[in-house]
Amino acid sequence: MWKGRFQKPTSGLVEQFGESISFDWRLYPHDVAGSVAHARLLLEAGILDPKEFSDIETGLRQIEADIDAGTFEFDPALEDIHMNIEAALTKRVGAAGAKLHTARSRNDQVATATRLYCRAEIDALTDLLAGLQKALLERAGAYAGAVMPGYTHLQRGQPVTAGHHLLAYIEMLERDQERLAECRARLNVCPLGSGALAGSTIALDRAAAAKELGFDTVTTNSMDAIADRDYIVELLGGLALCGAHLSRLSEDLILWTSTEFGFATLSDAHTTGSSLMPQKKNPDVCELTRGKAGRLFGNLLGLLTTLKGLPLTYNRDLQEDKEPLFDSIDTIKLAVAVNTDMLGGLELDVARCREAASDPLLLATDLADYLVNNGVPFREAHELVGTAVAKSIETQTPLDELDLAAVSKHFGDDTAAIFDLDRALAARTTPGAPSPANVNAEIERWREKLGVE
Repeated sequence: MWKGRFQKPTSGLVEQFGESISFDWRLYPHDVAGSVAHARLLLEAGILDPKEFSDIETGLRQIEADIDAGTFEFDPALEDIHMNIEAALTKRVGAAGAKLHTARSRNDQVATATRLYCRAEIDALTDLLAGLQKALLERAGAYAGAVMPGYTHLQRGQPVTAGHHLLAYIEMLERDQERLAECRARLNVCPLGSGALAGSTIALDRAAAAKELGFDTVTTNSMDAIADRDYIVELLGGLALCGAHLSRLSEDLILWTSTEFGFATLSDAHTTGSSLMPQKKNPDVCELTRGKAGRLFGNLLGLLTTLKGLPLTYNRDLQEDKEPLFDSIDTIKLAVAVNTDMLGGLELDVARCREAASDPLLLATDLADYLVNNGVPFREAHELVGTAVAKSIETQTPLDELDLAAVSKHFGDDTAAIFDLDRALAARTTPGAPSPANVNAEIERWREKLGVE
C-alpha cells in the first residue's frame, strides 16, 4: 500500500510485530458497511460510475459472506482487516476496487469501523444486562420476605430481606446500562471523511454517509476525529464498573454459600469439585467473576496509559486500543451470561437466614429509635443503648431479656415489642427501606420496567 515510496520490502519481523489481523478481523462487518457507504459517496461525487459502485458493493458483500463462512484467507502481510478486505476486493473487481480508497485513509476507516463495533456491542450487552436483571428479579421475588442480616464491615448490622438485598444489584446494573447508553450517544458520530487528519480536497457528502451508517451526526474536527479514543476509554470504564458490580455480587454469594454462613446453595451445574477433597463444592463461577474484574480494570488502565502521551493526530500506538477493547467485551459478555444462568439455581435456606437475623442485637438501633420517640435526644439514646449492649454482652444475657429499666428510666414496659423481627421490618416504611410493602412494590415496579409477567 506504500510501495511507491519504499525501495525494500517490509521485514518479516516488522510484519509480525505490526500485524493486527489476528485480532481486528472481527471488525469485518463494520468495515464492509463503512466501505459501502464510502463507495456511495464516491459515486455521488462522480469518482465511481454506477457499474463500478455495483461491482464494489457486490464484491464487498461476497467477501463478508466468505468471512462469515470461514472460507476467507487472511494475509498477515496486509497488516489488518481493512487492507485484507481492500486487497481481496481489488482482486475480485479489478480497477474499481483500487478506486475505493479515494479520499479515505485507514485512519478514518478504522475510527468508523471501531465506533460501529462499539455501538453494536453496547446494544448486545445492554440486552444481556437486562437478562441478568430479570434473573435477579426472579430470585428477589422468590425470597421477597426472607429475613436475613444486613451487614456493614462484614458485621451483622440490621435485619433486611433477601429480596431487598438482591434488588440492590438490579439498581447497580441499571446504572451500568445508563452509562452504556450515554457512551453510545457520545460515540455515535461519524468520522468517515476525515481522511488521514485533514479531510480531502474531494468534496464528499459526509452527512449522507453518517445517515446510512446510523450515526446521529458527523464529527466537526478532522484531527480530533482521527485521534479520539475517548469513547473506548469510556466504554472500558463502564465495563470495568460493571465488572466491579458483578464481583461484589460474587463475593456475597461466596460468603452466603460458605459453611460458616450457610445462607445459600448453588446448583451442581454452576460449581466445581476438588481433585483431592471429595466433599468440596466450590463457587468457581463467582471466584472467576471476581478475578476477571481485575482484568477489566487492567484493560482500562492500559489504554489510558497508551493515550496519555500521544500528540495529535494518529500514532501507531493507537493500534493497542483493539485488544483491550475486544477482551473486555468478550469478558463481560460471558460473565454476565454465566451469572444469569447461575442465578437460576440459587437457593436460600430461609430458616438459616432468619436465625442469623434473630439476634436481638440487630435491633439495637430500633431500641434507640424507641427512646427518641419518647423524647430522648439521639446521642443520649445511642449511649444508653450502648450501655445496655455492653451489659448484655458482659452478663451473657440476650438484649431482649435484659432488665432495661435498670439501665435507664426511659425504658418502659413496652420495649418487648421492639424485638419483634417482623414488626421491626414492617416499620421500615421510608422510601428505599426494606419493609415488606416497599420490597413488594419495588419488585412490581421492576417487573413492569423489565417487561416480566
